Amino acid sequence: MKDQTSSRFTHQSSRRKVALGATALTAAFLLPHFAIAAANPTGTTKIGDVTMNSVQFKNNTINMAGNIYSPKDFNKAGKYAAVVVVHPGGGVKEQAAGLYAQKLAQQGFVVLTFDASHQGASGGMPRFLENPTERVEDVRSAVDYLTTLAYVDPQRIGALGICAGGGYAIKAATIEHRIKAVATVSAVDIGAATRKGWDGKGSEADQIAMLDEVAKQRTAEAAGAKPKYVTYVPVTPDSTTPSDLREASDYYLTARGQHPGAPNKMLFTSLDKMLSFTALDQVNSLLVQPSLMIAGSNAGSLWHSQEAYQKAKGEKELFIVDGATHMTLYDGEKHVGQALGKLTPFFKRNLSTAG
Repeated sequence: MKDQTSSRFTHQSSRRKVALGATALTAAFLLPHFAIAAANPTGTTKIGDVTMNSVQFKNNTINMAGNIYSPKDFNKAGKYAAVVVVHPGGGVKEQAAGLYAQKLAQQGFVVLTFDASHQGASGGMPRFLENPTERVEDVRSAVDYLTTLAYVDPQRIGALGICAGGGYAIKAATIEHRIKAVATVSAVDIGAATRKGWDGKGSEADQIAMLDEVAKQRTAEAAGAKPKYVTYVPVTPDSTTPSDLREASDYYLTARGQHPGAPNKMLFTSLDKMLSFTALDQVNSLLVQPSLMIAGSNAGSLWHSQEAYQKAKGEKELFIVDGATHMTLYDGEKHVGQALGKLTPFFKRNLSTAG
């Protein structure tokens, strides 16, 4: 490991290449359209010393499904520092975001995770839309919700984003200064990833071709065609698939990390919204809060964290986990432990948490 100073997911098919900022998009195909959100578990769950409660809050008119993690000996009469954890593109709150939420709650924080608008158990039509502007507003709405909880100190709220959630967390923090500290794990600027590919080498010609395809699809849907969907991660990786994306397929499509609320599908017409988004455009002027970027030395997405670190205006640190890949920071016991070894003191220090 070393202190110093993403994501671009490109997968080749025999017919077409399409880039997505958290994993490769394989060739587009039609799937049944789901009109309702996935069911959200209700009630209270004990996870060791941590208590998890399902909650709901609003992002404008959309009902957001979340989980609140409370630490051991939680007292509603107390005042706690809180952290919002933002999940990757195509993920849900129960996967990597839930693991980090649980681990941070064990360190004394109140932690909120939630499913993105249009995804998982949250509401929003159309389903499976990846809209970066709304995703940023999701984060701000989560902060709104935390400020309504009597046991949360509104002056001690932080944000942690994973993969595309890292880009969204940074973007939110640049304009949402109720976020007092922001951290990322395997960060990806989904806009840069869509424009440039996983390795950052995509061309303008690729972007123009993508926009032309989206235009054709919007015209078709306006005339009554069914929505088109693409996958977040390659279903059948091959020798041309970057190693990070092969591992992403293993995480999302096997028992390792698979979840019914994350069916590996995205509305094709999300792509123009993603292509036009930039997570880091105001970091060098408006991100004045302390920031911590954590990434693997063997991650193809490392360039996103390096760029965020370079641009950040305030107190900042880039922590590179030696030997880690993009995905081992999702669930690898050793590498997640090393990330938490940085995240815990970072949030305790900058959210003024005792102990």
